[in-house]
Amino acid sequence: MNSYYPPTHETDPIAQAAAEWVLRHDRGLTAVEQDAFSHWLAADPRHRTAWSEHRWGWDEFDRLAGLQTSVNAVPDPELLAPRRRRMARFFLPILAAAAAVAIGLFVWSSRAVPAAVEPASPRLVALIEQRELSDGSTIELNRGAVVTEHFTAGERRVRLERGEANFKVAKDASRPFFVEAGGVAVRAVGTEFNVRLDPASVEVLVTEGKVAVATSAGAMAAVNQPEYAVAADKGLTFLVEGERTVVSLAPTAPAPQVALVPPAEIEARLAWQPRLLDFTATPLAEIVAEFNRRNPVRLTLAGAGLDQLRLSATFRSDNIEGFVRLMESDFGMQSERRSDDEIVLTRVR
Repeated sequence: MNSYYPPTHETDPIAQAAAEWVLRHDRGLTAVEQDAFSHWLAADPRHRTAWSEHRWGWDEFDRLAGLQTSVNAVPDPELLAPRRRRMARFFLPILAAAAAVAIGLFVWSSRAVPAAVEPASPRLVALIEQRELSDGSTIELNRGAVVTEHFTAGERRVRLERGEANFKVAKDASRPFFVEAGGVAVRAVGTEFNVRLDPASVEVLVTEGKVAVATSAGAMAAVNQPEYAVAADKGLTFLVEGERTVVSLAPTAPAPQVALVPPAEIEARLAWQPRLLDFTATPLAEIVAEFNRRNPVRLTLAGAGLDQLRLSATFRSDNIEGFVRLMESDFGMQSERRSDDEIVLTRVR
């Protein structure tokens, strides 16, 4: 009878790296890590083999974790097969060691990016920038957006110089939070809202809490007062969760109107915000469509049957370039940048 006993990998750097990548995938790769993973796979055929072995082992543990815990639960006989028990004895130690490394990387990644996972080439498709402010507030900057910060002991001000940004404001009643864009001021204490500066208007959309929008000199003075919430007669426009206003920047523009925005429309307007896209045996055409829905740079598939290729993976929604590199390194494709807003994928082998 043939038996399979995996080789001892305690000192094998390829096996150790593969196990660490499994743990990183399980908690979700950052955009930079995703690029590094694609390059790691392509660097040596042994990398892909090691990755497949360790991924298989990790998936088996997921199945074990998913078993029912009731007294009537029926064990899965496949999980108790001799080969699987031997594989578990092999994978548990190395994945446990890798877990400690991966957890450390996850905690540290919010502060710095390890040199080992820096992208190998300049990025052609910009990522969404996520920035944490000194007060604990966070800003997500859409591609090309620019902000400047002006914090003092008494207030927090951010100026949106260009583009679109989403703000999640840390609560601090003693230090009001202002966003200025094109002569429009938005004030919030602890809330979440989106501001887009266009050549002729400023759009404000609130997804949590309440904000006050000031567009005139009188409103600007009122919004700066501690009791701004009672100054509706000063020309302030108030928005609560699910409401939106568009302020015209024309000299003689009418007062801005407040509109209730359905949840589906809010999701569509904020689709640019990065999130993890998790696919399981999903046709490539559907994956490409999801990327295209969330990004200004569009992917196009060229070649018969390419749209039916199925893929199980997790990607950051704004990391088009990392996705393209994975298609090239793992699926025998090549990419062509036909314009600033189109990338074509074709199969070459």
